[in-house]
Amino acid sequence: MTEDMTIIGEEAYRAAKELLELAQPQENQILVVGCSTSEVGGAGIGTFSSPDLAEVVFGGVYQATQEAGIYLAAQCCEHLNRAVILEKEAAERYGYEAVNVVPQPKAGGSFATAAYKAFEHPVAVEHVRAHAGLDIGDTLIGMHLREVAVPVRIRTKQIGDAHVVCARTRPKFIGGERAVYDRDQM
Repeated sequence: MTEDMTIIGEEAYRAAKELLELAQPQENQILVVGCSTSEVGGAGIGTFSSPDLAEVVFGGVYQATQEAGIYLAAQCCEHLNRAVILEKEAAERYGYEAVNVVPQPKAGGSFATAAYKAFEHPVAVEHVRAHAGLDIGDTLIGMHLREVAVPVRIRTKQIGDAHVVCARTRPKFIGGERAVYDRDQM
């Protein structure tokens, strides 16, 4: 592995670790990640899919999720309607119905393909409602977050050349001006 690839893997790990430390998901919750390896490599989104970069970025993010005890969900590209790859155990735990597709670098994206290859029992699902999200290269993960997303600012602003945006989610506030809220859920 070249020095640049090592740095990219470290950046991916650091970004995921920072997000998870700030978002504080509970064990077995879901982190959804969208990643354009084209953007990581300095090209325009969807123009230079790289399985090698995907494996390095996936490895860094996956290590952080494993350490935190949460599930990683990898968003596919638009050619698979942004379906999500995750462990079968997570899909069953959350009641997500599996669909039949196997991502490829040019139809699903290299990051989702890396996830499919690395997971023990990978499945594709059309939608998740993740508790936190990591968007690497402006891939638009919002459709897979729970309804109230809150931006999370981390120190790692880029992975390779890709812009990084993070979010956590929280329960909705209901009840109006007389309501009292649980500060731990804010």
